[in-house]
Amino acid sequence: MSTRTDTRSDTPVAYGFEGNLRRYLRGLGGLIVFLLVWWVGAMLTQPSYLVPSPLDSVRAFIDLFATTTAIVVPVSGSSLVLPTGLAHLTETLFHYVPGLLFGAGGGIGLGLLMGWNGALDDWLRPLVRVLRPIPPLAWIVFAIVWFGIHHTGAAFIVFIGAFWINFYAAYGGVEGVAGDLTDAASTLGVERDLSMLKLVALPSAAPQVLTGFRTSIGRCWMIVVGAELFGAPGVGYEIINASNNLAMATSVAYMFLISLAFLCMDIGFRLFEGRVLAWR
Repeated sequence: MSTRTDTRSDTPVAYGFEGNLRRYLRGLGGLIVFLLVWWVGAMLTQPSYLVPSPLDSVRAFIDLFATTTAIVVPVSGSSLVLPTGLAHLTETLFHYVPGLLFGAGGGIGLGLLMGWNGALDDWLRPLVRVLRPIPPLAWIVFAIVWFGIHHTGAAFIVFIGAFWINFYAAYGGVEGVAGDLTDAASTLGVERDLSMLKLVALPSAAPQVLTGFRTSIGRCWMIVVGAELFGAPGVGYEIINASNNLAMATSVAYMFLISLAFLCMDIGFRLFEGRVLAWR
């Protein structure tokens, strides 16, 4: 049974049933306090629509699934009818998922190569330092001009956000490979640079690479809402559209929907990460 130290004392706390129950009760207590503060704030705010109450927000969330909406599937052009909330979430996923996967793939690939190859790092490091500080949302104007107001433009914005997060995670992971590991591999006959990267650098950098990808899952949900500001269909656009109509409870309901989508993806990736890194 593993233990940890309670933040209020030096007494070890067991991670058994009692320890886990205590942690869950603390989390439940924090959630209850948040809901109470929210409810009081909603009661004291006038006009009332400015801060919808938790109950109004829950009702609006349920209403998202009371009607259906037809959406167009990219590439195939076919129509898909889903509950309204799920339909708009699916529209967001049409540009979130490609942007995340292509951005992560490109960022990890370039990060590994630059971290491992000193000459390539020398060539590209100045360019990286110039482009990295530019926020992903600053590229919206180019996304509109290049790709138009639709899924491709929003995916491009998500791509940029995912690219840099995963690039630095992979770059730092490869740079941090211990020299003892490469020396030991050389002694055992690993001489080719590509083999060293595959057999030594990648396994050593894997924890940091996976952490970077997990970070990008959450950050890209933040970016995708901004990417939909210019009119791309999805949950972010619906949040803005509802707020323009002063339907703030509906905006909060869509925010809940984003939170649930992220939690599902995060839990799924943590399970995947645990299996991949079971050797640690």
